[in-house]
Amino acid sequence: MTWLGLLLVGIGVTDLVYSWTRRPRTAEAAAAATVVVLGLLAGAGSLGPAGAGGAAGLLAVAVAAVAWGESVTHGFGARRYGRPLLVLAVAVVAAVLASAAPVPAGGVLADWLEASGLPVLSGLAGDPGRAVLVAGGLLVQLSTGNVVVRLVLGATGTTHPLRSTAGAAPALKGGRLLGPMERVFILGLGLAGEVTAASVVIAAKGLLRFPELQAARDPATRARGAGAGPPEPGIHEVTEYFLVGSFVSWTVSLVSLALTAT
Repeated sequence: MTWLGLLLVGIGVTDLVYSWTRRPRTAEAAAAATVVVLGLLAGAGSLGPAGAGGAAGLLAVAVAAVAWGESVTHGFGARRYGRPLLVLAVAVVAAVLASAAPVPAGGVLADWLEASGLPVLSGLAGDPGRAVLVAGGLLVQLSTGNVVVRLVLGATGTTHPLRSTAGAAPALKGGRLLGPMERVFILGLGLAGEVTAASVVIAAKGLLRFPELQAARDPATRARGAGAGPPEPGIHEVTEYFLVGSFVSWTVSLVSLALTAT
């Protein structure tokens, strides 16, 4: 559980720092440093003879986080969207398999959780690996979720309804902000045992987006304004983009919930 949590933290930090700095090397260095420091605080560095096993595990997770960052950068640049998704899948499966190896429950992180005085944190003092996993799950809901959505849209050839429309106003506004908020909300409700409430959030999104979807017009039959300018994106383009993006976004949060709730 600790290794999977560290991997998710590393991936989440990579994408989050990149979204702030737009510097891949800075993001990857921050992710690797975070993985190593958090792993040592969680006691993962003491695994095996003289800590050699734990050190190797931390190095492997740090390399995986860097590999994710590199694959995303080159994947978008070369329009090879499937490679980063493959790197992510392999890394997650490897981390799940490695989670079978016991990690000592202790370290500075466990002491801090116990001394925090907050029930939600002190309850994790006996299992700091779960605390790391929950933190990683939350981080992945932020920028990483948006990255995964863009990769899947690119890999499936789902065209952004505005890319071919010069000067168009956004047909579906706020997706890059609403997406992370929605995913964090779903994960939080799921961890709190309110799965029904999470399903209400999903249904509400469709209702809130319905007017925008309904307003989309078929570009083959109607152009913007009085016939001047490029056609507006059609209802089929906008709906496909909305549905694929939404289902991928929900999948990110639900998979994270399944991993963190175990």
